[in-house]
Amino acid sequence: MKRYEALAADIEASIRHGTLKTGDRLPSVRHTGESRGVSASTVFQAYYLLEARGLVRARDRSGYYVTGGGLRDAPPEANLTSRPAEGPRSLDVSDHVFDILEASMSRKVVPFGSAFPSPLLFPLARLGQFMAASAKSLDPWSTVDDLTPGSAALRRQIALRYLGDGMQVAADEIVVTNGALEALNLCLAAVTRPGDSVIVESPTFYAALQALERMGLRAIEVPTHPGEGIDLAALELAIAAHQPKACWLMTTFQNPLGSLMPDAKKKALVELLARHALPLIEDDVYAELYFGDRRPPPAKAFDTRGLVLHCSSFSKCLAPGYRIGWASAGRFARNVARLKLTTTLSTSVPAQLALASYLEKGGLDKHLRKLRQVLAVQQASFAQAVGHYFPAGTRATRPLGGYFMWVELPAQVDALAIHAQALERGISVAPGPIFSATRGFAHCLRLNYGHAWDAQSEKAMQTLGRLVAAAAAGSPPREKIALP
Repeated sequence: MKRYEALAADIEASIRHGTLKTGDRLPSVRHTGESRGVSASTVFQAYYLLEARGLVRARDRSGYYVTGGGLRDAPPEANLTSRPAEGPRSLDVSDHVFDILEASMSRKVVPFGSAFPSPLLFPLARLGQFMAASAKSLDPWSTVDDLTPGSAALRRQIALRYLGDGMQVAADEIVVTNGALEALNLCLAAVTRPGDSVIVESPTFYAALQALERMGLRAIEVPTHPGEGIDLAALELAIAAHQPKACWLMTTFQNPLGSLMPDAKKKALVELLARHALPLIEDDVYAELYFGDRRPPPAKAFDTRGLVLHCSSFSKCLAPGYRIGWASAGRFARNVARLKLTTTLSTSVPAQLALASYLEKGGLDKHLRKLRQVLAVQQASFAQAVGHYFPAGTRATRPLGGYFMWVELPAQVDALAIHAQALERGISVAPGPIFSATRGFAHCLRLNYGHAWDAQSEKAMQTLGRLVAAAAAGSPPREKIALP
């Protein structure tokens, strides 16, 4: 247990035993740090963790106070490893996914099913200033220099972010892309050919399934735990039995589960794949949204053979809409750059230069600290609402970062039916079947807690809980409940 976790556990025990009561003010950060012999940063992380659990709440210029809520109200955690069908499988998922997502994109619906956090969480006005300055002082030659790999200034800043996490990644290995999705698709194309099989988690990000379908690849779904990620024993058996050409995995705050593979397991994963010379396409777009005291290292951090193709972007943590991502593709970097050259050629130069300038000025970490705290608090509100409004038998994940929560409903509930009924009432959800090659997880939902928790969200969650409860009881849904 880390120091901040131990401190949070002690305070939580005091709350549960009644030593600290609802409305009590926690000791100041300075006092707690001095009495426990820890840094102010450690105390803040402990308080953030307690806030994420719904046990305390910050008040402006006043400190932290006990709320009396928290884990008592949250549903039990989802903890069962999935059991997908074995073997490679051809895919036919895109139309189904598009039908589900298209119906959920209106700004008029409550966005529990959205794939994106609220755009109001990002410093877009500040970024706009950097964009204007970059465009105004644009060197004409910058539009052709480093055309395909991307801006040298931005690639240097990305390499420095890797260095800050203890990884030596050369700027020349980095290819800037139009968002992480292009990076992932380029990497997939660099290591596979039509007809090949690719290992994915179960459940997995629906865009991974769509990419495999588009490229004529087959999916091998491997059992995955909602807390710790893919089952390594099952993975090794799948490799031996089916000879895949690559893996596409999210080791940190996986979409849709929110799972976080422990560091030791990531290391074991990389070693396992190295023994089979099997490339890993690592989708790592949520790693900056951690709630703990440090960024979880990616699997890339344990790679010594250049087999991990690490993909990320600024879309989920800083600049939605700018579509700036990258691939650090190890031994496959040259292949990825060539594929970029023959597809989209380059990425917006002004956007790259604006982000490079923003990163150089040091504004990112301050923004991320605030963003992480907001997401942690919103997760607590969502978890408590699910526990309060959803019927017995509901389970949900409590991720240590990101903005997705995976909810397992009572087994008899049809998530696609809940999706349709909720949409009629102005609420979007992401039903479990879109995250499966076989349309499994029929009783599961992915909920997005990246948007503000307010009266409308509360009412929507109450409505959603009523729909689920009616389905669990075998009753028809109640009359439509209009949202404000």
